[in-house]
Amino acid sequence: MDFAERSGVGGKQLEAEAHDTSESGFRFDGRVKWFDATRGFGFAVCDGLDGDVLIHFSVLKAHDRRSLPEGATVSGVAVRQARGLQATEIDDIDLSTALPTSPVHANGSAVRADRQQLAKDAGPFEPVEVKWFNRVKGYGFLNRIDGNRDPYQADEDIFLHMETVRAAGIPDLAPGQRIEARIAEGRKGLTAVEVQLD
Repeated sequence: MDFAERSGVGGKQLEAEAHDTSESGFRFDGRVKWFDATRGFGFAVCDGLDGDVLIHFSVLKAHDRRSLPEGATVSGVAVRQARGLQATEIDDIDLSTALPTSPVHANGSAVRADRQQLAKDAGPFEPVEVKWFNRVKGYGFLNRIDGNRDPYQADEDIFLHMETVRAAGIPDLAPGQRIEARIAEGRKGLTAVEVQLD
């Protein structure tokens, strides 16, 4: 049973080209439409082929990645499984074609002022773990690591905005990844105002 069967995922459309190379697989060049880092997979579609190409995070290990941003161009080898096409190898990833994910705020100056105040109120860097982060949505959540949690307070998710990640120059975050964050109490709960790699 392949990953698509186990997860019950269906296909999504992407722009791509496919070229047959052998009975066991074919080369493809495509553009990522979406990739869910939390679930560990995404899709690409090849023109001339009937169906989407499933890209599981395990084929990205050679590139030290666990996810792909929307719009990135990929090339590799795929095979036809019982439930569809699945990438078995990714040879190249071009991030220059990835779509920008920065949300547009109508009240930009108010958001900046609020973020400046949060930065003043934030504590020092402390170790945290990524609960999940979605670049397309532009946010995710962190959790304090066991030794750093307040024993008198219930566990609380820490909001992490895409702009905070971008300001730190971090290209991607994966569930379970450990980083450091400065945390402040915002209007809706805890917020990471600054992050850095561990």
